[in-house]
Amino acid sequence: MPEHSPDPGTAHIHAHAPGPGPGPGPGPGPDPYVRVRGAREHNLRGVDVDIPRDAITVFTGVSGSGKSSLAFGTIYAEAQRRYFESVAPYARRLIHQVGAPKVGEITGLPPAVSLEQRRAAPNARSSVGTVTTLSNSLRMLFSRAGDYPPGLDRLDSDAFSPNTAAGACPSCHGLGRVHETSEELLVPDPGLSIREGAIAAWPGAWQGKNLRDVLAALGHDVDRPWRELDAEDRHWILFTDEQPVVTVHPVREAGRIQRPYQGTYMSARHYVMHTFSDSKSATLRAKAERFLTSAPCPACGGSRLRPEALAVTFAGRTIAELAALPLAELAEAAEGAASGGSETARVLTEDLVARIATVTELGLGYLSLDRATPTLSSGELQRLRLATQLRAGLFGVVYVLDEPSAGLHPADTEALLVVLDRLKAAGNTVFVVEHHLDVVRHADWLVDVGPRAGEHGGRVLYSGPPAGLAQVADSATRRFLFDREPVPRRAVREPAGLLRTGPVTRHNLRGVDAAFPLGVLTAVTGVSGSGKSTLVSALTEKAASGQDARVARVVTVDQKPIGRTPRSNLATYTGLFDVVRKLFTATEEARARGYKAGRFSFNVPGGRCETCQGEGFVSVELLFLPSTYAPCPDCHGARYNPETLEVRLRGRTIAEVLDLTVEAAAEFFADTPAAARSLRTLLEVGLGYLRLGQPATELSGGEAQRIKLASELQRPRRAHTLYVLDEPTTGLHPADVEVLMRQVHGLVDAGHTVVVVEHDMDVVATADWVLDLGPGGGDEGGRIVAEGPPSEVARAAGSRTAPYLAARLAP
Repeated sequence: MPEHSPDPGTAHIHAHAPGPGPGPGPGPGPDPYVRVRGAREHNLRGVDVDIPRDAITVFTGVSGSGKSSLAFGTIYAEAQRRYFESVAPYARRLIHQVGAPKVGEITGLPPAVSLEQRRAAPNARSSVGTVTTLSNSLRMLFSRAGDYPPGLDRLDSDAFSPNTAAGACPSCHGLGRVHETSEELLVPDPGLSIREGAIAAWPGAWQGKNLRDVLAALGHDVDRPWRELDAEDRHWILFTDEQPVVTVHPVREAGRIQRPYQGTYMSARHYVMHTFSDSKSATLRAKAERFLTSAPCPACGGSRLRPEALAVTFAGRTIAELAALPLAELAEAAEGAASGGSETARVLTEDLVARIATVTELGLGYLSLDRATPTLSSGELQRLRLATQLRAGLFGVVYVLDEPSAGLHPADTEALLVVLDRLKAAGNTVFVVEHHLDVVRHADWLVDVGPRAGEHGGRVLYSGPPAGLAQVADSATRRFLFDREPVPRRAVREPAGLLRTGPVTRHNLRGVDAAFPLGVLTAVTGVSGSGKSTLVSALTEKAASGQDARVARVVTVDQKPIGRTPRSNLATYTGLFDVVRKLFTATEEARARGYKAGRFSFNVPGGRCETCQGEGFVSVELLFLPSTYAPCPDCHGARYNPETLEVRLRGRTIAEVLDLTVEAAAEFFADTPAAARSLRTLLEVGLGYLRLGQPATELSGGEAQRIKLASELQRPRRAHTLYVLDEPTTGLHPADVEVLMRQVHGLVDAGHTVVVVEHDMDVVATADWVLDLGPGGGDEGGRIVAEGPPSEVARAAGSRTAPYLAARLAP
């Protein structure tokens, strides 16, 4: 990858050196199996399993059963560990590593490539073009075969990249947008004086007082209403780039003598810009952003490039114009222009079009090269990486995929199966963690893990060809794979009114009007890129604006993490940790010692272990070797100091309580109503296997979404609420989907409105109303092609959803 590529996300794709070679086989020649012995990662219970190479193997099981621990946490992690063993010690410091897996032995393990759904930190410079490296091909085409105006020398390909000094627009530094502010944003209430907080953008506490005192020392009246100050003074206070230093004589406070000091002034605009661009605090950056407006850069018009690069055209368009086209259209435009062009243009275009074909084959032809990766779903991002791997031409490796069907409409799943077959045909082994039954049926080999989640799982129930799973009574997958009945038709609820939104003109929606029935369950369907999420986000904005008094609250339950550090966990997010700490504070021992609730928090000094500052582990720096993490030598992972751990609640320390699963905690706190209610709702959404203190960073998107749903379910629900769920079944086994949908229907039965964006036809079939967008993705979508009860939409002509919905409905 070129060194100016901004995509750390692609670092999650690792090609690894081979392991020690195959173990002894049953006959002459190499052993055709990857043989795992004694896997104990997470909840795996000394698992032994043999998996064939050169085949497609699907790992199934309910959420939390241990399938990802086997595929990613054990097999892939061991391949990565072996690769690192072969790398020079100094180079190892530069590579993100996972720890050595808990496994006795793995033989017959080839190099491995991991394609996970996790994403790197949001990056404004990362795009579809950089993830797939298609931007490199397009830049080369413009450099070598573009139409240059007279007098302009040929440009290197770097000059067509907004991520290089040679190509980036100097005004916006290649970002395409500029941030600015105004007096109206900085001072929302001009009736207030500066001392009363007229400049809302200023910081609070001492720093804000310091700026007010500096202004007063400079001779400005901080007690007159803002609107009465001279316009020239107001402009200087808010927008000056000057930073004068003056002597400040603070007003004496009772009992305190404050000495004069040298204070530096910083305008409100300067403070907001500095905080937004440089602060490491997400909270401070978010606050600063409230006082900024974002607009296309006036110098480059949002194209992010220098004028000389924009003067070059191909197919009659600039590189920015081509990068904004859907990939399917870009391929057509490039082919048309190259047909009558030079040999160089023909060769470079053929390469570009062939690379685009692998992306469109995976149902992503609606994306454009300039689409920012933070706006993509995790499923879209994984399929882009998969397309890139197809072009890489590797063979003899193990590809480990994390639910590649996520976010895919049933119509697009067939194309995914073709891609998996191509990877296998090229001489590779494909391991897929998957719940989609069409993908499961397509496998050459199944590894079913269970029977249930957490401590009730962690065993391989079956390993063999798919047909053999029919004989495994303990398997939660068996019932759905072999005894799947059509979804029975159910009485459709009567709506309590309509919530209208539109006309919506955004992305590929062009003046779309939609009506969402109130008091029922609505499923929004359509192929990837048809405009589902765009329409639902417009609905959310309309409902949240308060324009319709029938909706009192709007709750969006998405798959974003519940926290970005290990300090955030299930207990802290749900408020359960507050209840637990109060219970410990109320114990006889804690009262005798004078311990308050803060004593039992690992986030503040006092009760936590100060060696690891409540993390439970420490970083070990080794000369010429990468840093590694080890359990804290003092608290051994407990996070608390010995004195805190001497306090027990019914025989358990605070660390031991945090280590309980939700299921075990529900029994432990059965007689504590505040805790029991939270735990009961977590059990009801199928999360009984999670530990209370499990770090947020270890949770999948589906688990995070269900924790959010459980937090909502535990609230007293009186006012009419609109719940919006974005693909709630992603990452869920069909058995878990049944559990989740019972809760969703419970919300509707209680009088609320639920809207789900969904591809699972079993879920859509149980909805009261279906809104189907399409017919295709991108410019080929963006309109409502069918709406009505599921039985009506299943008969709609021109709907790509209809045949799949009809197949799941009982006659």
